[in-house]
Amino acid sequence: MIPIRKFDAIVVGAGGSGMRAALELARAELKVAVLTKVFPTRSHTVAAQGGIAAPLANSGEDNWHWHMYDTVKGSDYLGDQDAIEYMCRRAIEVVVELEHMGMPFDRLESGKIYQRPFGGHTQNYGSAKMAMRACAAADRTGHAMLHTLYQQNVRSNTQFFVEWMALDLVRDPQDGAVVGVIALEMETGELAIFQAKGTLLATGGAGRIFFSSTNAFINTGDGLGMAARAGLPLEDMEFYQFHPTGVYGAGVLITEGVRGEGGYLLNKNGERFMERYAPNAKDLASRDVVSRAMTTEIKEGRGCGPDADHVLLKLDHLGPEVINQRLPGIREIAIKFGNVDPIRDPIPVVPTVHYQMGGIPANYMGQVVAPEGAGKEAIVPGLYAAGECSCVSVHGANRLGTNSLLDLLVFGKSSGEQMMKDMRLHPAPHRALPKDAGEATRARLARLDSAASGERVADVLNDLRRTMQAHCGVFRFPDDLMKGVEKMKEISSRSQRTFIQDKSKIFNTARVEALELDNLVVTAMATIVSAEARKESRGAQARSDFPDRDDKNWMKHTLWYKEGNRLDYKPVHLRPLSVETFEPKVRTY
Repeated sequence: MIPIRKFDAIVVGAGGSGMRAALELARAELKVAVLTKVFPTRSHTVAAQGGIAAPLANSGEDNWHWHMYDTVKGSDYLGDQDAIEYMCRRAIEVVVELEHMGMPFDRLESGKIYQRPFGGHTQNYGSAKMAMRACAAADRTGHAMLHTLYQQNVRSNTQFFVEWMALDLVRDPQDGAVVGVIALEMETGELAIFQAKGTLLATGGAGRIFFSSTNAFINTGDGLGMAARAGLPLEDMEFYQFHPTGVYGAGVLITEGVRGEGGYLLNKNGERFMERYAPNAKDLASRDVVSRAMTTEIKEGRGCGPDADHVLLKLDHLGPEVINQRLPGIREIAIKFGNVDPIRDPIPVVPTVHYQMGGIPANYMGQVVAPEGAGKEAIVPGLYAAGECSCVSVHGANRLGTNSLLDLLVFGKSSGEQMMKDMRLHPAPHRALPKDAGEATRARLARLDSAASGERVADVLNDLRRTMQAHCGVFRFPDDLMKGVEKMKEISSRSQRTFIQDKSKIFNTARVEALELDNLVVTAMATIVSAEARKESRGAQARSDFPDRDDKNWMKHTLWYKEGNRLDYKPVHLRPLSVETFEPKVRTY
């Protein structure tokens, strides 16, 4: 019998959005459990560098209308305009709240929050003038934010279950409502059911499906796997952002803030090549644009180094003072991972997988929505999603820098608010758990425990990452995609035959990695199948055989189902809440 723990609300994941939601719930004196694979301040939000987007206008004119326009344009018109308006309108409120919680932002002389320019953020609806919109704490903004949110949660008595891994959702067979999760306590190897009136998935991204990634080892798409196994679709999974500047060879992130402060990219001829690709925004064009430009330079033989396989990011002209004050972490990373001191030499960089725009379909209140009957967006009772694992679709086909931390705060908060609203509207006791709650999870674990031979987890994982890197990169080729889908099907069936040598219970990391592999396989499959099916180039998806955006046939969101690799589609929300629709135009920077 699996032990049962009861809470009002469960939050899976203790990054920015999970902790922001938990804080909202705990302050209302609800009983909240936060499940997290690592200590909360080790969640991947801690690695965010550049800033949080908010039109505070501390260093120049700005307003939410301009921010909204930039976000819609950045998304290559696949973002839902109602959600984008909602996010941009709440930006100032959530940033000021953080400041009042004590987040140590950098300051201007006047004492106001320091803001720097950032890629794709412009003044006056896409003019050549960049907006100063990224609220920064040096180049460690995510670190400052995560610690601030953790302290507030401790103060509000949020209950953390550290080093617990959520494995599956528990759904009521009658109406599909989610009534809790099954989780594994890593320390003991025991399972427990967490029963709740509301469950929020805030498990972050799954960049680890690629060979080279800026993502932490914990970013294995656990929430995506849980949702897909529970029969829910995943939205827009073909769109993965390649960050233009990962350290060559190591993949560690170098913030766009370097270019915001005045750094720029050079090819082997010492030419500032972005001026050719984006005459206005230059090095601060949208990330997909910059990554494609860099890849093109390398492909055409203008790369640097003995293998001509990277470009250089120059910032020595900024002077030691700016670098040490505004970009201290970047200097440290460059010295450690790139073996160069940016005060003297440029940093070798390549485009590196960074962020997943797709995820679990949700609305801007954080409620998970899935097609049912005639409707494409029926609310799944009791289930919510926020942050990178969700797809509210404010990011569409390409996210703007610093909109990720804003996404975490706004939708973390709104999902917390909505969970409370739903609980107060129907103040019912906990629903009964289904009779077979946890059976599928136990069967998965039993298979691992009984398998005496089979595939090694590390082998399957390496093949998966190599396949995704080779077949689903910055530029996508039709035959590569088709082959990639076949290879992924093979890898998927191999993942059903994995075995682990260590069968012990106590803190068995091999078992955790085997369970994470299930989630990575689901995520990778969703990504490559969706990418192969989308016959156009839009945002982060750039196809050699369909180089143009096709609004007539493809202005729609992909929905991928695990069962039979089935695809469905739903329309983009083109109607904002209060302003006129931003009509699709050709995207130039």
